[in-house]
Amino acid sequence: MTSNSQKSLKNNILVFFDVLVTCLIFWLLYRFASGSWKISKDYLTLLFCTIALWPYLLKRLDITKIYKTNPHSFILGRYMLAMICGLLGLVFLAFILKLNIQRFFIIEFLCVDFAILYILIIAIYHIAKSQRQKGLYTSNIFIIGDKNIGAFIHKIETNSYWGYKIKGLVSENPEIFEKYHDQYNIYNLSELKEKLIAEPIDEVFYCLPTLDSKLISDLVYICLELGITLRVSSQVLSLASAKAKVYYLGETPFFTFQNTPKQSLDILYKTILDKVFSLFAIIALSPVFLIVAIAIKLDSKGPVFFKQTRSGLRGRTFTLYKFRSMCENAEELKESLMDENEQEGPVFKIKNDKRITRVGHFIRKTSIDELPQFFNVLKGDMSIVGPRPPLPSEVKEYKPWQTRKLSMKPGLTCIWQVSGRNNIPFEQWMKLDLQYIDTWSLSLDLMIILKTIRVIIQHEGQ
Repeated sequence: MTSNSQKSLKNNILVFFDVLVTCLIFWLLYRFASGSWKISKDYLTLLFCTIALWPYLLKRLDITKIYKTNPHSFILGRYMLAMICGLLGLVFLAFILKLNIQRFFIIEFLCVDFAILYILIIAIYHIAKSQRQKGLYTSNIFIIGDKNIGAFIHKIETNSYWGYKIKGLVSENPEIFEKYHDQYNIYNLSELKEKLIAEPIDEVFYCLPTLDSKLISDLVYICLELGITLRVSSQVLSLASAKAKVYYLGETPFFTFQNTPKQSLDILYKTILDKVFSLFAIIALSPVFLIVAIAIKLDSKGPVFFKQTRSGLRGRTFTLYKFRSMCENAEELKESLMDENEQEGPVFKIKNDKRITRVGHFIRKTSIDELPQFFNVLKGDMSIVGPRPPLPSEVKEYKPWQTRKLSMKPGLTCIWQVSGRNNIPFEQWMKLDLQYIDTWSLSLDLMIILKTIRVIIQHEGQ
């Protein structure tokens, strides 16, 4: 049995196990709610609908695939998305089939099912990690890169539970040889094919910052021929993932290349969820809005809200709203503080900015100053998750590749928000934004939202 067949079998077993646990939870909750072990006709119909729907959701969202490196928040995000889809699906089916079901039974069932399945999958993840740390089920890898692969090598070395063993580095860079020749075998690109044939290698990681089309095509051919997995770094994903298709405008065909999320159902779902979530947030947080507004007025002169022109989707400008956290004439004082700028690139950031008010320090630290942007989301200027909207003056200084961050609607939070924020160099910040665009999915959005909540709770705002 091949490795892929084994993975497929494991996934199917996990799907069967999850569905079995789900049925058991359904049955027990019905028993507690009704006092009877015999399930009524309507509830039995709903159970059959669940049995039919659950395998599709689990496979569609890749929940049963045991990845080596996914954080708990990623898994939690997938299960939460499955719960939301399951809730909508079961409510719809119950309505169409006119089932006589208690109002909160479906919600109660899904919440309990979600919690138990999440705990079980986390337990499975920890067992798998423990086995890999002991040296079981490990993968031998080659890493192709230049002088910048040190951080990736360090990650592999420190996260032993990923189960990767570095069997060699492939690089022409003398710095790599000088630093790692005592630890690993280092080969030239010309030796790669010979070494892949001679040694038991499971995966090859391509970590060069640019896309060498000939090298990539040779690697794909060699790796497919030998049954080796090839992984290409997200640094070149923007080029490698550009999909070509024929697009008809009337009767005229156009060969079309696209590496940004297309207008699909998932984008529509994202827009709907943005509107619903922002409306709910505005209503739920209205007491906070009132308290903050009063505090700002009592603390310093000036308006409650700070309005600023920002660049949105494809460079369209819009007015961004924030709670005012600086003195009234902050924009006028900015020019005199340019020498104190702590951020590289066309971005202005000062950690101990003298223009920030007392209330401003608190609402920035807790990210409360960003809450009015839910109105921007409701208006359609922004999304909950997406690259942060830059100033038009900053966009003018962007390099051509950096302007691609404007190809997706800006958001309240994104990957850089949960990856170090002001500690991240400007160019890396841009690459993280493009990484988000290249790998976008609803589950990624949910994972970022969960991580953002953690950052806010830990008061990591600036």
